[in-house]
Amino acid sequence: MSLQNPLRLTRGVAVGALVFVAGWLVPIFGQDATPKQNSLYDRLGGTYAIATVVDDFIERLYVNDILNANPAIKEARERVPKAGLKYRVTSLPCQVTGGPEVYAGRSMKDSHQHLNITEKEWQAMTADFKKSLDAFKVPAEEQKELFAIVESTKSDIVVSAP
Repeated sequence: MSLQNPLRLTRGVAVGALVFVAGWLVPIFGQDATPKQNSLYDRLGGTYAIATVVDDFIERLYVNDILNANPAIKEARERVPKAGLKYRVTSLPCQVTGGPEVYAGRSMKDSHQHLNITEKEWQAMTADFKKSLDAFKVPAEEQKELFAIVESTKSDIVVSAP
């Protein structure tokens, strides 16, 4: 590139910058320049942020005395590698919050029915989930949306009282 014509170079840089900025703004604001709502996935920070919270959450579950008292959960933990569980648990919220990942595991009912999870254990799990979300300073609105998603799975996970 020749620097013989600095004005042409400056115009080229300016045009390039405008194209870059326009390419950045259009996906955010759309053609009509009105802000569009980002998915929950995007607001959470995407795969890596979600995976980080899931990692912390699963670690909390593994040392939870209430959950550890359930022999079916203890047996499942001995059978299923922790890394695999973290992978599956990460892919699910990534998918349901609007991300590109696809959850390929079993349904919530199929993967939990043999664990005989009680209401007390459910409450222990949600308390640990809240601690993980708070530890990573997930905003209140996003937490509310996440808890609505989690709550929608409860009937498939918690055993009914006899």
